[in-house]
Amino acid sequence: MTTYNGKSRRAFLSLCLKGGASVAALTSLQLQALSNTLNNESLTDYKALVCIFLHGGSDSLNMLVPTSGQHRTNYEQSRQNLVVNDVINLTTKTQFEGGVGLHPSMASLTPLFDNGQLAFVGGVGTLIAPTSLVDYQNKAVSLPGHLFSHNDQQATWMHGQEKISLNTGWGARMLERLNQHSAFTSNISLAGSNPWQSGVQTSPYALSRTGVMKINPLSGYQPQVDHVKSIIDRLLQTHTNSPIQDAYASRLGRSISNVQNMNNLLEQAPVLTTQFSDNDLSQQLAAVAKSLSISSQTTSQRQIFFVSLGGFDTHDEQLTKQPALLSTLATALSEFQSALNELALQNSVTTFTMSDFGRTLTSNGDGTDHGWAGNQLLMGGAVNGGDVHGAMLDQLVGGPLDVGGGRLIPQFSNEQYFAPIAKWFGLSEAEVHELFPNSMNFDAFTLPLFNS
Repeated sequence: MTTYNGKSRRAFLSLCLKGGASVAALTSLQLQALSNTLNNESLTDYKALVCIFLHGGSDSLNMLVPTSGQHRTNYEQSRQNLVVNDVINLTTKTQFEGGVGLHPSMASLTPLFDNGQLAFVGGVGTLIAPTSLVDYQNKAVSLPGHLFSHNDQQATWMHGQEKISLNTGWGARMLERLNQHSAFTSNISLAGSNPWQSGVQTSPYALSRTGVMKINPLSGYQPQVDHVKSIIDRLLQTHTNSPIQDAYASRLGRSISNVQNMNNLLEQAPVLTTQFSDNDLSQQLAAVAKSLSISSQTTSQRQIFFVSLGGFDTHDEQLTKQPALLSTLATALSEFQSALNELALQNSVTTFTMSDFGRTLTSNGDGTDHGWAGNQLLMGGAVNGGDVHGAMLDQLVGGPLDVGGGRLIPQFSNEQYFAPIAKWFGLSEAEVHELFPNSMNFDAFTLPLFNS
């Protein structure tokens, strides 16, 4: 029996099938590696989406706060010891009673907001149909399942609708509808496997923070990529009685070729003058920027990227944790947009946030608990920036939007947030409604998130 590094062919494939971290990154490419190139002639432009998921449930109602009048009074009474002072007054296109103040830790975003490359989407959350407090109390409308549950609400945001039996994410489904899923470079994650990028015919290519993948299929064995590729090629020449092993060897070999091709392209990437900080989110976005810099050398007319920042489940120490988190987010966003401007891709790339849910208005003494409505960020040259789209919710405990404990009912559904993004990406209105079925219960395109 043929052996490699003292291991039999069967043992080698078994190890590959079990998969470690690096092999998992390769196996996510199995379908992509075997897909035929599809006709992309219908798309004549290039666009990319970068999703930043804020894991844990961001207290985004404390990111945008009222600055004056009764709304400020309600906010201070509700937030108690968590009140944010010294906020940055934003001049928004839409006028809001009580004004709009940005958390001082996000000061680095004000130039982007002022020059129209950044917008906020306010009062948004998971909904199936428009819901009032009376509707909620009387169970008069369908409600999202397992509200205030991390896993369930993360899944709803990433799937784009209630999960039920759905196992695909709306990012992946967009690529498939646009016939942009065959190239492995169309679907890239810097934060591992996730539902948003998982489809029937596509799953994310896992890219490392350095932008270079390594192949480590054997424990304790650190081969060069070319060496591993030669092993796979030799394995392919020896057939077994196991179609699964033969098919897997073939797919793994093609996946390794994808890694080689990606690494070769990234080695030719231009050196950016934009400097990225050494925090984790900035480094993820630096790798995205590096990948975007070689986009013209790939066959992808559409690309989606996924990055994440954790730590937003601020049940305690919120006064310490939240400023640090928001500062990291703002810094990374401003650096990334600077890199896009440098690459002349500012109008072709849109960056947006998602999170599990908002948080309670009431303080638990040292933090907040799981809530519902919140605010999101949208960034890019195509964005209708310098404004808050949606609603600045009155942060009033016991008010007409409070279902209990300061959990506010969203006034705009997450599907109303997703719909304009999907349309900008290239889907028709009919395709958007098919992608997000509950959007039929709302005015799906009421939020003018993009410049016409």
